Amino acid sequence: MSKRLLRLVALLAGLSLIAAACGGSSTEDEASTEAADSTEEESSTEAEEEVGGAADDDATAEAMEEAAEGEAEEASGAASIEDLEAEWAARRAEIVADIKANGYGVDPDTNILTGPAGMEIDLNNCPSDWSDTGGVVDGTVKIGHTIAQSGSLAAYGNITFGMGAYFDYVNENGGIGPDGLQIELLAKDDEYVATKTQELVDELLQTEDPFYITTLGSPNTFSVQPKLNELCVPQPMVQTGHQAWGDPDNNPWTTGLQLSYAAEALLWGSWIEQNLSGDAPITVAALVMDNDFGLAYEQGFDRFVEASDVIEKVEFVRHDPAAATLTNEVTTLAAENADVFISMTAGNPCLLAIQEAARAGITTNAKAVFTPSVCKAVSSYMAPAEDAAEGWYIIGGGWKDNTDPQYVDDVYISWMNQLIDDAGLDSNNSLVGSGVGQFGWSQVEALRIAAELDGGLTRTNLMLAVRSLDVNHPALLEGIDFSANGAEDAYLVEGSDVSKFDAASQTWVQQGGVIDLNGQSTNCAWVAGEGC
Repeated sequence: MSKRLLRLVALLAGLSLIAAACGGSSTEDEASTEAADSTEEESSTEAEEEVGGAADDDATAEAMEEAAEGEAEEASGAASIEDLEAEWAARRAEIVADIKANGYGVDPDTNILTGPAGMEIDLNNCPSDWSDTGGVVDGTVKIGHTIAQSGSLAAYGNITFGMGAYFDYVNENGGIGPDGLQIELLAKDDEYVATKTQELVDELLQTEDPFYITTLGSPNTFSVQPKLNELCVPQPMVQTGHQAWGDPDNNPWTTGLQLSYAAEALLWGSWIEQNLSGDAPITVAALVMDNDFGLAYEQGFDRFVEASDVIEKVEFVRHDPAAATLTNEVTTLAAENADVFISMTAGNPCLLAIQEAARAGITTNAKAVFTPSVCKAVSSYMAPAEDAAEGWYIIGGGWKDNTDPQYVDDVYISWMNQLIDDAGLDSNNSLVGSGVGQFGWSQVEALRIAAELDGGLTRTNLMLAVRSLDVNHPALLEGIDFSANGAEDAYLVEGSDVSKFDAASQTWVQQGGVIDLNGQSTNCAWVAGEGC
């Protein structure tokens, strides 16, 4: 009997024991009885619910296999930025029309915001002095933003510069909505320290009352998520892929944007099973950033390994997020002589991990080495590693890197790079490009949709817009959707590429087609220390 089947049997047996212990005819008893008698399809659903933030193992494996047999899709036929902007405007109009046709919005009788797929936010729970138009003042919409601009992850501060450049472009070209609202970006340096994030968010709330606040970093986002949800202040499209941001029931004002770390971890495991099963049993060495970010990866991958017939063992070694060197940690992992090495880190440690893996002989001896999706930036993490970057794999989350030479003729990327240069910034910096194309563009599209809804730009309309998005994102690879669906599907990006780095050409070479898991990631009601 396979480890996956044994695990499922144990799960169902556990549910039956719970039912027997509880007695009576409670909802839990009925659910347990139904689970014990479930069909194979229902059992798959039960396993899927356990993952949280990702599709189930079978769907992940199937999508990975289909992608391996496919090919990279060509870019859309848009000939100019004007063509793209016309497409975006048309799609926004369709979303607005759909929201209005379904009667979504705040019910004046119940004071409850409704949206697609059972979405509900009870505004009666908001503070008595809460304002739906907070942060919209004198023709300006104030956006709060905390991010590391100093410290070990200071490179991420370049995202803010990119966002600012795109917001300036929008301001200069009509602003947001029929009233031409101007975006004011209030960026604060939290040094990637969660307590500092809390201080800065408090300061923003007390002095600026921003329309919304977006945060970078899993520990940082966690540190302020309860307060922002309690105060009914939107925390949209946070710059972290933790699966916990997919929780519209318990944290309706928080949303993510990128591929979840849980989904990425399952894709690592699925790739290993698909490509290295002939070499089983496989051992894995994993370098993990010791915080909520790294532990999300660790938990997701460890769960996969427990059920794997191919991966026999994984050794996790954690490192301090502020570490100036990773020599000791990587040396320890090198002693494992593992078949696969996975870096589960972020920021400057991305580069250090690649360099140390080469020094310790890991890249020479391992069958495959993976760097995480948050380390895809060519200019920041791959190019500085020089030859040591050759051959690294990535589950890349589907994003195009504006410094990758393969996109030099991409209409949107080339326009974006010109925008960056015109703003006096460096278009050779991948993270500046992420600020424009990945985060700036996404926020603006949601703001524009919200501004066209009844009542104009309000916090409730923004959340309705974010959870109704279904657009072709110009910074995503063809074939990867950018969509959410109210209370059912809280993850905007659920697909990915599998790519391998070519150091000679400084480019990520896509392996096969894209992995399509759109709409299959289950929501994640995160419990600290336990997971979803």
